[in-house]
Amino acid sequence: MNWIAAKPDSWDGDTAIILAHGAGQGMNSPFMSYFHEQLAERGFLTIKFNFEYIDQKRKMPDPQPKLQARYRTVVSEVIAGHKPQRVIIGGKSMGGRVASYIAGDTPGVQGLVFLGYPLHPPGKEDRLRDQHLYDLKLPMLFVSGTKDTFAERSLLERVVGKIGDRATLMWIEGGDHSLKMGRADKESLPRAVEYVASWAPKITYH
Repeated sequence: MNWIAAKPDSWDGDTAIILAHGAGQGMNSPFMSYFHEQLAERGFLTIKFNFEYIDQKRKMPDPQPKLQARYRTVVSEVIAGHKPQRVIIGGKSMGGRVASYIAGDTPGVQGLVFLGYPLHPPGKEDRLRDQHLYDLKLPMLFVSGTKDTFAERSLLERVVGKIGDRATLMWIEGGDHSLKMGRADKESLPRAVEYVASWAPKITYH
Protein backbone atom coordinates (compact mmCIF):
# COMPACT_ATOMS: atom_id res chain seq x y z
CA MET A 1 0.00 0.00 0.00
CA ASN A 2 1.36 3.36 -1.03
CA TRP A 3 1.00 5.67 1.96
CA ILE A 4 3.46 7.99 3.64
CA ALA A 5 3.65 8.76 7.35
CA ALA A 6 5.10 11.94 8.81
CA LYS A 7 5.90 10.93 12.38
CA PRO A 8 7.19 13.73 14.61
CA ASP A 9 9.73 12.94 17.32
CA SER A 10 7.26 14.35 19.82
CA TRP A 11 4.45 11.99 18.84
CA ASP A 12 3.19 10.25 21.96
CA GLY A 13 1.01 7.61 20.34
CA ASP A 14 -2.11 9.70 20.68
CA THR A 15 -3.61 11.08 17.46
CA ALA A 16 -3.12 10.02 13.85
CA ILE A 17 -4.63 12.13 11.07
CA ILE A 18 -5.14 10.42 7.70
CA LEU A 19 -5.83 12.73 4.76
CA ALA A 20 -6.89 11.78 1.24
CA HIS A 21 -6.40 13.92 -1.85
CA GLY A 22 -9.01 15.49 -4.11
CA ALA A 23 -10.08 14.19 -7.50
CA GLY A 24 -7.60 16.11 -9.64
CA GLN A 25 -4.27 15.74 -7.84
CA GLY A 26 -2.55 13.08 -5.77
CA MET A 27 -0.89 13.02 -2.39
CA ASN A 28 2.19 14.93 -3.57
CA SER A 29 0.27 18.04 -4.59
CA PRO A 30 1.36 21.25 -2.83
CA PHE A 31 -1.93 21.32 -0.89
CA MET A 32 -1.62 17.77 0.46
CA SER A 33 2.10 18.08 1.15
CA TYR A 34 1.53 21.28 3.11
CA PHE A 35 -1.04 19.76 5.45
CA HIS A 36 1.01 16.56 5.77
CA GLU A 37 4.10 18.47 6.88
CA GLN A 38 2.47 21.18 8.96
CA LEU A 39 0.22 18.89 11.00
CA ALA A 40 3.23 16.67 11.72
CA GLU A 41 5.11 19.74 12.93
CA ARG A 42 2.28 20.25 15.40
CA GLY A 43 2.78 16.80 16.87
CA PHE A 44 0.34 14.62 14.94
CA LEU A 45 1.20 11.40 13.15
CA THR A 46 0.03 12.46 9.70
CA ILE A 47 -0.66 10.11 6.81
CA LYS A 48 -1.20 10.80 3.11
CA PHE A 49 -1.83 8.30 0.34
CA ASN A 50 -2.93 7.93 -3.26
CA PHE A 51 -6.07 6.33 -4.54
CA GLU A 52 -5.29 3.66 -7.11
CA TYR A 53 -6.30 5.65 -10.18
CA ILE A 54 -3.63 8.26 -9.37
CA ASP A 55 -0.94 5.60 -9.07
CA GLN A 56 -2.07 4.24 -12.43
CA LYS A 57 -1.92 7.74 -13.95
CA ARG A 58 -5.61 7.80 -14.83
CA LYS A 59 -7.57 11.05 -14.73
CA MET A 60 -10.98 9.60 -13.88
CA PRO A 61 -11.46 8.61 -10.21
CA ASP A 62 -12.44 5.05 -9.42
CA PRO A 63 -16.04 4.26 -8.41
CA GLN A 64 -16.90 5.00 -4.78
CA PRO A 65 -16.72 1.36 -3.60
CA LYS A 66 -13.14 1.09 -4.84
CA LEU A 67 -12.14 4.45 -3.35
CA GLN A 68 -13.70 3.46 -0.04
CA ALA A 69 -11.98 0.08 -0.01
CA ARG A 70 -8.61 1.75 -0.54
CA TYR A 71 -9.25 4.19 2.30
CA ARG A 72 -10.33 1.40 4.67
CA THR A 73 -7.15 -0.51 3.91
CA VAL A 74 -5.00 2.51 4.70
CA VAL A 75 -6.80 3.04 8.01
CA SER A 76 -6.34 -0.61 8.94
CA GLU A 77 -2.64 -0.59 8.06
CA VAL A 78 -1.97 2.65 9.94
CA ILE A 79 -3.67 1.31 13.06
CA ALA A 80 -1.77 -1.98 12.82
CA GLY A 81 1.56 -0.29 12.17
CA HIS A 82 1.44 2.66 14.57
CA LYS A 83 -1.29 1.82 17.11
CA PRO A 84 -2.57 5.38 17.63
CA GLN A 85 -5.02 5.96 20.44
CA ARG A 86 -7.17 8.15 18.20
CA VAL A 87 -7.64 8.18 14.42
CA ILE A 88 -9.08 11.13 12.50
CA ILE A 89 -9.73 10.71 8.80
CA GLY A 90 -10.69 13.15 6.07
CA GLY A 91 -9.18 15.02 3.20
CA LYS A 92 -9.53 17.55 0.45
CA SER A 93 -12.83 17.63 -1.45
CA MET A 94 -13.39 14.12 -2.84
CA GLY A 95 -10.99 12.63 -0.29
CA GLY A 96 -13.06 14.00 2.57
CA ARG A 97 -16.25 12.80 0.95
CA VAL A 98 -14.87 9.26 0.63
CA ALA A 99 -13.81 9.40 4.28
CA SER A 100 -17.33 10.41 5.30
CA TYR A 101 -18.78 7.27 3.71
CA ILE A 102 -16.51 4.91 5.65
CA ALA A 103 -16.15 6.76 8.96
CA GLY A 104 -19.22 5.32 10.62
CA ASP A 105 -18.29 1.66 10.24
CA THR A 106 -14.49 1.62 10.07
CA PRO A 107 -12.99 0.41 13.37
CA GLY A 108 -10.82 2.93 15.18
CA VAL A 109 -12.05 6.10 13.46
CA GLN A 110 -13.01 8.81 15.94
CA GLY A 111 -13.28 12.00 13.90
CA LEU A 112 -13.68 13.52 10.44
CA VAL A 113 -11.94 16.52 8.87
CA PHE A 114 -13.21 18.12 5.67
CA LEU A 115 -10.83 20.47 3.86
CA GLY A 116 -13.40 21.87 1.46
CA TYR A 117 -16.36 19.47 1.56
CA PRO A 118 -17.97 19.13 -1.92
CA LEU A 119 -21.54 19.64 -0.75
CA HIS A 120 -22.84 20.00 -4.31
CA PRO A 121 -21.50 20.33 -7.86
CA PRO A 122 -20.81 23.95 -8.85
CA GLY A 123 -24.02 25.69 -9.85
CA LYS A 124 -26.17 22.71 -8.83
CA GLU A 125 -27.22 23.59 -5.29
CA ASP A 126 -30.22 21.25 -5.58
CA ARG A 127 -27.93 18.19 -5.68
CA LEU A 128 -26.72 18.07 -2.09
CA ARG A 129 -24.41 15.31 -0.83
CA ASP A 130 -25.54 15.56 2.75
CA GLN A 131 -27.93 12.79 3.74
CA HIS A 132 -25.32 10.32 4.98
CA LEU A 133 -23.71 12.97 7.18
CA TYR A 134 -26.73 13.12 9.49
CA ASP A 135 -26.32 9.46 10.43
CA LEU A 136 -22.73 9.87 11.58
CA LYS A 137 -22.25 10.08 15.35
CA LEU A 138 -18.60 11.08 15.48
CA PRO A 139 -17.17 14.64 15.64
CA MET A 140 -16.71 16.48 12.34
CA LEU A 141 -14.72 19.57 11.38
CA PHE A 142 -15.65 21.45 8.22
CA VAL A 143 -13.06 23.95 6.97
CA SER A 144 -14.51 25.79 4.01
CA GLY A 145 -13.88 28.90 1.92
CA THR A 146 -16.64 31.47 1.80
CA LYS A 147 -16.31 31.56 -2.00
CA ASP A 148 -16.22 27.80 -2.52
CA THR A 149 -18.42 27.02 -5.53
CA PHE A 150 -18.81 23.44 -4.26
CA ALA A 151 -20.34 24.55 -0.94
CA GLU A 152 -22.60 27.60 -1.02
CA ARG A 153 -22.25 29.26 2.36
CA SER A 154 -25.85 29.29 3.55
CA LEU A 155 -26.37 25.69 2.43
CA LEU A 156 -23.30 24.43 4.29
CA GLU A 157 -24.32 26.38 7.38
CA ARG A 158 -27.75 24.76 7.21
CA VAL A 159 -26.27 21.26 6.88
CA VAL A 160 -23.85 21.78 9.77
CA GLY A 161 -26.65 23.21 11.89
CA LYS A 162 -28.77 20.15 11.17
CA ILE A 163 -25.93 17.82 12.16
CA GLY A 164 -25.78 19.64 15.48
CA ASP A 165 -23.12 19.71 18.17
CA ARG A 166 -21.09 16.95 16.52
CA ALA A 167 -20.09 19.34 13.73
CA THR A 168 -17.80 22.37 13.83
CA LEU A 169 -17.65 24.81 10.91
CA MET A 170 -14.68 27.12 10.39
CA TRP A 171 -14.65 29.60 7.53
CA ILE A 172 -11.73 30.84 5.45
CA GLU A 173 -12.91 34.31 4.43
CA GLY A 174 -12.60 34.74 0.67
CA GLY A 175 -11.32 31.20 0.23
CA ASP A 176 -12.14 29.05 -2.80
CA HIS A 177 -12.48 25.26 -3.04
CA SER A 178 -8.76 24.97 -2.23
CA LEU A 179 -9.25 27.31 0.77
CA LYS A 180 -7.17 30.04 -0.89
CA MET A 181 -7.95 33.63 -1.82
CA GLY A 182 -5.60 33.60 -4.82
CA ARG A 183 -2.16 32.41 -5.86
CA ALA A 184 -0.38 34.96 -3.69
CA ASP A 185 -2.38 34.05 -0.58
CA LYS A 186 -0.04 32.89 2.19
CA GLU A 187 -2.45 33.16 5.12
CA SER A 188 -5.37 30.83 4.44
CA LEU A 189 -3.67 27.43 4.57
CA PRO A 190 -1.78 28.18 7.82
CA ARG A 191 -5.11 29.25 9.31
CA ALA A 192 -6.73 26.01 8.17
CA VAL A 193 -3.90 23.99 9.71
CA GLU A 194 -4.43 25.79 13.01
CA TYR A 195 -8.16 25.03 12.89
CA VAL A 196 -7.41 21.32 12.54
CA ALA A 197 -4.59 21.33 15.10
CA SER A 198 -6.69 23.05 17.75
CA TRP A 199 -9.81 20.94 17.14
CA ALA A 200 -8.26 17.47 16.96
CA PRO A 201 -7.04 17.11 20.59
CA LYS A 202 -10.41 18.18 21.99
CA ILE A 203 -12.71 15.67 20.36
CA THR A 204 -14.26 12.80 22.29
CA TYR A 205 -15.93 9.78 20.74
CA HIS A 206 -16.24 6.22 21.96
